[in-house]
Amino acid sequence: MRRTIADSIVESLLNAGVKRIYGIIGDSLNALLDAIRRSGKIEWIHVRHEEVAAFAAGADATLSGAIAVCAGSSGPGNLHLINGLYDCHRNRVPVLAIAAHIPSSEIGSGFFQETRPDMLFQECSFFCEVVTGPKQIPRAVTMAMQTATARSGVSVLVLPGDVAAFEYDESPVPERVIHSTRPIVSPSTDELKTLADYLNKGKRITLLCGAGCAGAHASLMKLCEKLQSPMVIALRGKEYLEYDNPYSVGLTGLIGYSSGYHAMMECDVLLMLGTDFPYRQFYPQEATILQVDLDSSRLGRRTPLAYGVCGDVKTTVEMLLPLLKESHSPDHLQHFVAHYAKVREELDNLANPGRAPIHPQYLMKVISDLANEDAVLTCDVGTPTVWAARYLSMNGKRRLLGSFSHGTMANAMPQAIGAQVAQPGRQVVSLSGDGGLTMLLGDLLTLRQHKLPIKIVVFNNGALGFVELEMKAAGFLEFGTELDNPNFAMLAQAMGIEGIRVEDPNDLESAVRRAFEHGGPVVLDVVVNRQELAMPPKINFEQARGFTMWMLKAVLNGQGNEIIELAKTNLLR
Repeated sequence: MRRTIADSIVESLLNAGVKRIYGIIGDSLNALLDAIRRSGKIEWIHVRHEEVAAFAAGADATLSGAIAVCAGSSGPGNLHLINGLYDCHRNRVPVLAIAAHIPSSEIGSGFFQETRPDMLFQECSFFCEVVTGPKQIPRAVTMAMQTATARSGVSVLVLPGDVAAFEYDESPVPERVIHSTRPIVSPSTDELKTLADYLNKGKRITLLCGAGCAGAHASLMKLCEKLQSPMVIALRGKEYLEYDNPYSVGLTGLIGYSSGYHAMMECDVLLMLGTDFPYRQFYPQEATILQVDLDSSRLGRRTPLAYGVCGDVKTTVEMLLPLLKESHSPDHLQHFVAHYAKVREELDNLANPGRAPIHPQYLMKVISDLANEDAVLTCDVGTPTVWAARYLSMNGKRRLLGSFSHGTMANAMPQAIGAQVAQPGRQVVSLSGDGGLTMLLGDLLTLRQHKLPIKIVVFNNGALGFVELEMKAAGFLEFGTELDNPNFAMLAQAMGIEGIRVEDPNDLESAVRRAFEHGGPVVLDVVVNRQELAMPPKINFEQARGFTMWMLKAVLNGQGNEIIELAKTNLLR
């Protein structure tokens, strides 16, 4: 049988170690899928929506540490990839998207399903090029994968369906297609001395640490000890830094704690390490701010800096430690560690069974207590992320994935699919909002079709809960947020998936145990309290005024019962 461009692409993917591709077949992908079928060495993960394919590939790449691949057919097919690819790109994971295109002779003619993928994907990729003939192969594939790997982001290969079927009689694909390197990046000696000078002069130093601190836990503990510094953790740093950390004072930001907020606001030196924390209102105005980041373009883009250096966090901290004096007072550290202990106690007191409807804090605590010590947990944007941030206990083995930078709905279940496919022997739990789950509900069938034992926990509060909270804080009556949900457990059962519904808090622990012990996929539908407040660490005047205006409007519009339920939920536990 003649060899095609599609065959060459498959050979390149195999030589790069690619084991699977997530996507949905369409006629413009026929040649590629036929090449995959004939190779017998790449698994096709058939999802029900291309957006799921991109999210799943991102989770796969995150856990495997290697490039993952997704594909979409021409026009609407590959266009559906874009939201998931934005998420992958902003999470900085290496993903190759193969965007099939209309026949090459029809490009520019307004042909059926015509879009401009070479333009559409520019903003969510580091590489986006069109394959027009055999002379570009395999170099275009190699460049796409090398760029995605080297820059930790998305590459898009636009492949017209007819071009994929062109005969390819060029030289064989080289065995090693991509080169994964891990260079050590550190500041110069003079830069380190300057950074140390700032830290040695500080009296009340606070660290703000993010995902760039992965692998630096031990070094950071030494740094905190030497500087007598409390550590505030950005959400993406939670899984790497929260455990075995006597210096932690919690998170800050919209879903953080008052202890983390005040530890930053009351410091005289703030050292940012591997974080691009975006909320400018949570940075101190008077402190000296220093930053270390592997990407120098991020230096100073969130808040003005006194000094910034480019370097890997672990390497930079280890080189910095010998230059630091050991004369810092423990008062700043001790004050905020004590503050955090009090905040933690108050939060834990909220995670009690109480009465129906179930407190979401209690649900998350039960999940945290019963999940495997190396579980992978994915969380939807909104209140599931809030409760995960506050109640999921990390231990250095668990992973927590979410759309923490892109902030899109419906990410949890698709990311769980990629995680489970990448690591089939590991427990994977999706912490799904009812709004997020229903947005991509059809891919529950992917769990059944590929026999993925994912546990889908639905935080079923009948509303877009975080949006409602934002509306209340701004003084608006909630409108357009209510969700008329089905019984998700019965829905799962109709799909051939185990379904469990819980309404009574006394039944919750046994239901979670049953779900986690089941050998196949499970949808655990938990009816949780819609009126639970997830307040930020700092309530400003505008938010307080907005909340007051919401209560006034609710009474005037005959919705006073909501205020009563709000009070009963949050005051009478």
